[in-house]
Amino acid sequence: MITPHPNPSTLRKLALTREEAAKILSLSAVSIDRLTKRGLLRPSRATRRPLYPVWEIERFLRETTASLQP
Repeated sequence: MITPHPNPSTLRKLALTREEAAKILSLSAVSIDRLTKRGLLRPSRATRRPLYPVWEIERFLRETTASLQP
C-alpha cells in the first residue's frame, strides 16, 4: 500500500524560527533574544539556528500570564 504524501498546506508547524516566534508574540527578534538569554524561552538547538517549539511558546505564555484579581 502506498501512503500519500501529506498536503503541505494542511501541515502544522512544530517549531518556529526566531523571527516567526517574534511575529507570533508581537515582539521584536531582539526581545526574543533577551527572553532566551534570561531563560524565559528555551529554544531547541537541534539545528544550526535556534528553533522555538510551538509547545515552548505556549508554555511561556501560560507561565507568564498573570491572573486577574477583581
